[in-house]
Amino acid sequence: MGYKLKVAGWISVGVVAGALTTVSLQTVARGALAPLPLEELQQLAAVFGMVKTNYVEPVDEKKLITDAIAGMVAGLDPHSVYLDKKALKDFNEGTTGKFVGVGIEISQEDGLIKVVSPIEDSPADRAGLKPNDLIVKIDDTPVKGMSLNEGVKRMRGEPNTKVVLSVFRKDESRTFSVTITREEIKTQSVKAKMIEPGYAWVRISQFQERTVADFARKVEELYKQEPQLKGLVLDLRNDPGGYLDAAVAISAAFLPENVTVVSANGQLPDSKFTYKASPRYYQRRGGPDPLKRLEEITRGALKTVPLVVLVNEGSASASEIVAGALQDHQRAKLLANQTFGKGSVQTAVCLDSAFRMDDCPTAALKLTTSRYYTPSGKSIQAKGIVPDVMVDESADGNLFAALRTREADLEKHLSNGQGDEVKDAAREKAREEARIKFEEEMKKPASERRLPEYGSAKDFPLTQALNQLKGQPVVVSKTLVERPEEKKEN
Repeated sequence: MGYKLKVAGWISVGVVAGALTTVSLQTVARGALAPLPLEELQQLAAVFGMVKTNYVEPVDEKKLITDAIAGMVAGLDPHSVYLDKKALKDFNEGTTGKFVGVGIEISQEDGLIKVVSPIEDSPADRAGLKPNDLIVKIDDTPVKGMSLNEGVKRMRGEPNTKVVLSVFRKDESRTFSVTITREEIKTQSVKAKMIEPGYAWVRISQFQERTVADFARKVEELYKQEPQLKGLVLDLRNDPGGYLDAAVAISAAFLPENVTVVSANGQLPDSKFTYKASPRYYQRRGGPDPLKRLEEITRGALKTVPLVVLVNEGSASASEIVAGALQDHQRAKLLANQTFGKGSVQTAVCLDSAFRMDDCPTAALKLTTSRYYTPSGKSIQAKGIVPDVMVDESADGNLFAALRTREADLEKHLSNGQGDEVKDAAREKAREEARIKFEEEMKKPASERRLPEYGSAKDFPLTQALNQLKGQPVVVSKTLVERPEEKKEN
């Protein structure tokens, strides 16, 4: 696990909070209680009694029960989970994009924590931290060798508490300390910029509550800079998913009104639905529709601007919904790598029926309730969306993509429900070769490592996306092929 975390930390753009890799529907809907299997419950009670009385040391009764619940749910599939109070807090932070901390996006470099970007108007931003600053100490604890997750944990805390960061600024060859007061941070899941005259880049790193409003604001700024936009690249690489409503809204921004974006099918009536490109499907919480103002400002240009979508193995769930909808309606060309393959919907329910998920005080259940389907009726579960044009992640090839875990690699993953799956025997060999290359790459100085930051001048897939928009030749991968569905062994 530690090795996988290191890989994920290096090949992604940055870390603010844990990845969701889920489509979340926050709801209080519950199905009718099923008849209880009394014989099995008696057996469970007997085991509980034996553990309570016979175990080598006293055990906490509450912990035994919560562990039993957690085990029951975890045995279903990789995305169903019991959320205790701490896990619930982390889950809500991930979906809302709010947490208490200093407000920086980070990655790793030479065993230290590197500032990728301060979040706008955050404590770190106001304290003067800059991109490429290296954090060498958090309070009195040296950072050398610390994992990204541990670094995040140490920089977070309670509101109005202080943390001291020791920072090395390379371009000034100096180390200094800065005391930062933690506060609630609202992360920005959307980045956008003009990459050259007439062509824009919009990156969505995660589908959160604020994503649609942030997207509308950023795209509005682009059109103010360049009213006659010739082409746009929507970058969904390494986007792990998030809110279904946000994915439907982003799809609707580019699609004709009322076309199907996604459908789903499950056991309960509430788990069978079709969402279309219309405000009533993504504005269920009320409030103004940010896309309406955007359409007025752009005069509907976003519906017709030439569009390329970048995806890779890290594009999962909600980002696959967007990619699949735009591809099925022939609204965009998809470039780069086959996606993660998570085609299931999780419903989050507070176990205290008096509360909604937004203010759930104790514990909750995140349960897989549906499979979702693209507008043409394809399930992407355990397979993913196949790009129209396969493009390597760098000019040197698709170096480390095999290291990324996909849905089909997860234990107990759901089948796609559309026929048998075929095991890809070559994948493990490719993964081992990629692991060796990755270890060699990590020995090089940071300035010489490949796979530059997304949106930079050296971003190879982005360059190919621009070529696609301009009608120029695209460097198509000579090695990437469509991955077959993988068979689950009985």
